[in-house]
Amino acid sequence: MLPALNEEEKKRRIAKRVALEFSDGDVVNLGIGIPALVSDYIPEGVRVILQTENGVVGAGPKPDVEDLRFIGAGGRCLSIAPGGSCIASDLSFGIIRGGHLDATVLGALQVDSEGNLANWMVPGGLVAGMGGAMDLVVGAKKVIIATTHTTKDGRPKLVKKCTLPLTAVSVVDVVVTELALFRFRDGKMILEEMAPGVTVDDIRACTEADFAAAEPVQVIKGVAQ
Repeated sequence: MLPALNEEEKKRRIAKRVALEFSDGDVVNLGIGIPALVSDYIPEGVRVILQTENGVVGAGPKPDVEDLRFIGAGGRCLSIAPGGSCIASDLSFGIIRGGHLDATVLGALQVDSEGNLANWMVPGGLVAGMGGAMDLVVGAKKVIIATTHTTKDGRPKLVKKCTLPLTAVSVVDVVVTELALFRFRDGKMILEEMAPGVTVDDIRACTEADFAAAEPVQVIKGVAQ
């Protein structure tokens, strides 16, 4: 049986698991939405340098007292870690396009069996702009997708083939949802972890994408059993 979680609980669970993907010293970009929450859960003893698309190097978690002078790309207030700095947009994208990011964490509308990503528009909907996702997914060494497993009306976000406009082709390395963690290895989507009480059959029932299951599939890290 799938866990009964509200939307906020899903987001927090995803963010907590993503935060365990980093190594000490990594330079990481966090995207809008669920990815922005990841900064609140970096484990103690792991120093991660957070970079924001709009021009902060050394961003910290959301402060107790918000200061609107310091915001991330999605408009969420952030703190500046000791030694951090604000930089110009051209330098920020130089970091991204120059291959200096160890990882980027982004949301998704769809991810398919081939690691293709669609995360920037729904045809017919109001689009603010592409943002920097196209740059991030080709500039970062590791692309982590943080997304709920299904849409609010229950449709799979992990699909056989993306039907929405693509952000990039075959760029996804890891997908973290409230139910599971998948890694792409040698072009194949592998289920490596799943939430307590969830079975592989449960995952298949709400996942359209083709995937193989690791032997064994582990309980997702950072989630109490």
